[in-house]
Amino acid sequence: MKAILVNPDKSLVWTDVPTPVPADDEVLVEICCAALNRADLMQRDGDYPPPPGCPEWMGLEISGYVRELGKTAQKMSGWKIGDAVCALLGGGGYAQYVTVKYDMLMPVPKGRTMEEAAAIPEAYCTSYLNLFIEGGAKAGDTLLMQAGASGLASVVIPMAKAFGLRVITTVISDEMAERIKPLGADIIVNTAKEALSDVLRAQLEAGTPVDIAIDCLGGASMGSCLPYLARGARWIMIAALTGQITEIDLKNIYVRNVRIIGSTLRSRTPEFKAELLRKLVAEVFPKMEQGLIPPFIYRVLPITEAETAHAIMAEGKHNGKIVMTVPHD
Repeated sequence: MKAILVNPDKSLVWTDVPTPVPADDEVLVEICCAALNRADLMQRDGDYPPPPGCPEWMGLEISGYVRELGKTAQKMSGWKIGDAVCALLGGGGYAQYVTVKYDMLMPVPKGRTMEEAAAIPEAYCTSYLNLFIEGGAKAGDTLLMQAGASGLASVVIPMAKAFGLRVITTVISDEMAERIKPLGADIIVNTAKEALSDVLRAQLEAGTPVDIAIDCLGGASMGSCLPYLARGARWIMIAALTGQITEIDLKNIYVRNVRIIGSTLRSRTPEFKAELLRKLVAEVFPKMEQGLIPPFIYRVLPITEAETAHAIMAEGKHNGKIVMTVPHD
């Protein structure tokens, strides 16, 4: 089979690699589409190695078709040859085939294309994890979702709205604000024009403070926002794209019972991820099939144009997911 490998000069090449053979508890999936994540760029740069036992090539989420099942996978799961599935991977999605433990697979939701299905596993699991497990979200809460034009925000915002939350999000231009309006955020803050801390102060004074924040940006502004949250608020750090250092008033943290939570999906145990997938299928897929939380795709490219796909991701001006189709001729 073929897969995308990283050359010593960090360029990408679509080249031959051995086809994987499924273990007893694994399923061989013929990959139809693979979605991009910022972690792919980090792995390409050598900063985010795949977990032990995973292929060296990138790719955290895919859609495809079941082509072979190990004996245990056949016995313990309901999967059949030819089933359309999507999967959360530790790595290895930039290829024609991948082996996946049977409980890391999900059915393609009714009414969704394979391109859309590839955009589900990582983004939807990360959204559910941080909204409901780390954030304890409930109807009526106010959510702050940083980087509203990101692929993750394209899932978090409609998911939060579908479950009855009020949403504030941030962008860096009026053009981006216009593009993400269909996601349904209640307030879109252009941080190039106004400080987020000022907006959050006004929300607190109006009696509608932020209960949960999902932050992939970090940087100096993060600490300046913490005094203006609701009591008992949860500020969830999932990355620090604009800076790893901030200044925090510690007294505000303990007086207001504010919690700062670090969260990544990739570091979770396989058992945790399997349970997360079960919850996602049971609680979120029905809303997705009703059209309440549709996958939001920015662009679809062939995997042979992975360099272009990565350049779009690195530039950071896209909104929604970038998906690559995988040829099998």
